[in-house]
Amino acid sequence: MKPANSTMSALGTTVFEVMSALAREHKSVNLGQGFPDDKGPEEVRAAAAEYLLTGHNQYPPMMGIPELRQAVAEHARRFQGLDIDWQSEVLVTSGATEALGDCLFGLIEPGDEVVLIEPLYDSYLPMVRRAGGVPKLVRLEPPNWRLPREELAAAFGPKTKLILFNTPMNPCSKVFDEEELSFIAGLCLQHDVYAICDEVYEHIIFDDRRHISMMTLPGMRDRTVRIGSAGKSFSLTGWKVGYITAAPELMKPIAKTHQFMTFTTPPNLQWGAATGLRLNDGYFSTLAAEMQRKRDRLATALAEIGFDVLPAHGTYFVTTDFRPLGFNGTDEDFCRHITVEAGVTAVPVSAFYQSEGAPRYFARFCFCKDDSTLDSAIERLRAHFCS
Repeated sequence: MKPANSTMSALGTTVFEVMSALAREHKSVNLGQGFPDDKGPEEVRAAAAEYLLTGHNQYPPMMGIPELRQAVAEHARRFQGLDIDWQSEVLVTSGATEALGDCLFGLIEPGDEVVLIEPLYDSYLPMVRRAGGVPKLVRLEPPNWRLPREELAAAFGPKTKLILFNTPMNPCSKVFDEEELSFIAGLCLQHDVYAICDEVYEHIIFDDRRHISMMTLPGMRDRTVRIGSAGKSFSLTGWKVGYITAAPELMKPIAKTHQFMTFTTPPNLQWGAATGLRLNDGYFSTLAAEMQRKRDRLATALAEIGFDVLPAHGTYFVTTDFRPLGFNGTDEDFCRHITVEAGVTAVPVSAFYQSEGAPRYFARFCFCKDDSTLDSAIERLRAHFCS
């Protein structure tokens, strides 16, 4: 038999599935994979349900139903001050991961270099490589996740096609500030590079910080691709509804790629997402406040147990250094240990690094769960480490 594609065949099983399978086997409280216990806003779910019964359930337009594309443009104006043409600059996708694939396959030529910032979401690197891109990795280091400016500047060169990064950032919960974004934008302008900005956690941001879209910075409007997610903004991760905003000339190859990937997304879910994007400002501020409360609930308890808890400025996750507990193995060893012995599952942060020398003493916990779930995990960890 002839071999299959070498890039995809060489991939292992995602760390989320590995740890979730181990959690199921040991009946562990799973704080590894990032999905909320919350059902999502009733108004949004009701709109999708009603449309399913009374709306148009055949193929919707390839770019997405007008109502959702208009809502995405309105949302960008309301929260980022962007003037978006919904007809030529907005595309609906079947989740943000598909959006990433459309952007990378649509914009990369084989041999193009792509700048990536570690730790990174696990789908980035396989898609870049499958698209023919050459990854240039720049590393953020715990505990402060400082942007290494000299190393980042050195990663850009004449072959650089684009930079792909995430803010707020999964897994390390960093939020890039305006000064850092301006530095990245300057490199993009200097080297004539695109920026693909994964902004799915734009509304899950804490401590009075503000999400800034790269698209709003001087010179970046026509070279930035902005990716959003209904799953993250409305706690409906199973819906897999994403959206891309980009200037018309950038959007053309991205939309053509989408045409031959999924073509379209269920129309009732698009309708529900449009309803969500038009919720009042109070919904979005409450979402952030509630997630911040859950962060504090878990982080405070983990610190009391003995973890060194790193700052978490956004997303669903808090990173911990487990060395103060006296555990001497790697992060993979630790996450397996607490799953089997304590009945709580986390994810090893080294899984989000691809280059050599990744930090091996950090575990990521997800806090977007019911209080009862968080409390159960805390009780189990306390019993294991403090008894």
